[in-house]
Amino acid sequence: MSSPPPKPEVGVGVFLLKGNKVLLGRRRTSVGCGTFALPGGHLEFGESFEACAAREVKEETGLDITGIEYMTITNNVVSEPKPVQLIAVLMRAALADSDQAPINLEPEKCDGWDWYDWDDLPQPLFEPLKTAIGRGLNPFLSN
Repeated sequence: MSSPPPKPEVGVGVFLLKGNKVLLGRRRTSVGCGTFALPGGHLEFGESFEACAAREVKEETGLDITGIEYMTITNNVVSEPKPVQLIAVLMRAALADSDQAPINLEPEKCDGWDWYDWDDLPQPLFEPLKTAIGRGLNPFLSN
C-alpha cells in the first residue's frame, strides 16, 4: 500500500521593515537549511494571516509589530530533504516600537536575526522569498 502524497503546507512570512532594511534569519530547519528567510511560520487552523504574522514574529524574535498588510503569495515545491509544497503568504509590517531589537527565541530553528539592506541581501535566500523577489516584489513600494 503506497503512502498518500504530501499535503501542501501554508505559512506566513513577514517583511519587517526598518529604514531601507529588512529582518532576515538563517534557517536551521531541514527545509531550507542554511538559507536566509523572513520571520514567520505555519498558519494555524482558523487563524487570520495578520494574527499569524504577529504571533510568529513575536514567538521567533520577541518583536511587536503593527500595520500588518498583505503583499503576495508564493507556491513552491521543494524536493529536499523531503518533498514539500510551500504556500507562503507574505505580509509587510513595521515595528510597534522602533527601539525594539530582535532576540533569537528559537535558536534550534534559526541562527539569529539581523537587519539587511534591501539592495544587498545575503545569499542564499529561502525559496518563497527568492520567488517573490524574482517576480519583482519590493516591500518598500506600495501594493
